[in-house]
Amino acid sequence: MTFRVTGLSPEPFRPLFGLPDDELARRGARRYVADGPGFPDRIEISDAAPRETLLLVNYVHQPAHTPYRASHAIFVRERDVAPTDMLGDIPPAMRTRPLSLRAFDAAGLMVDGDLVDGGEAEGLIERFFADPQVAYIHAHYARRGCYAGLIERV
Repeated sequence: MTFRVTGLSPEPFRPLFGLPDDELARRGARRYVADGPGFPDRIEISDAAPRETLLLVNYVHQPAHTPYRASHAIFVRERDVAPTDMLGDIPPAMRTRPLSLRAFDAAGLMVDGDLVDGGEAEGLIERFFADPQVAYIHAHYARRGCYAGLIERV
């Protein structure tokens, strides 16, 4: 089964790039400088390099008007990067972390969910998409619960 993993569009975050820290705080965001691993960008779905700046923002990753509507903190690089669009493969930032995969139907209701080592995510993705009710999957980094990316059937 073929699937696609996509990162977020940079467009909603561009107005925050370069803002002073006090203005970011007024908008509920915060600037971080990567000082090691643990800063996965959600646009490229890759880890930031040391000394690279990122913004920590709240992002509505499940906008469906259901009880599963959700938002959480995510990191985005503070520069323009192209969104990840991978066919049949898992981005390295997801592959190296434990993931919580959550399967949703077309109405935005959760159908299934499970934990998986990122290096073994393909098997769980295939299992979820074997159910015709599953329209898409949200990947979350399991330790902190942050949204990681969208997985769709192709």
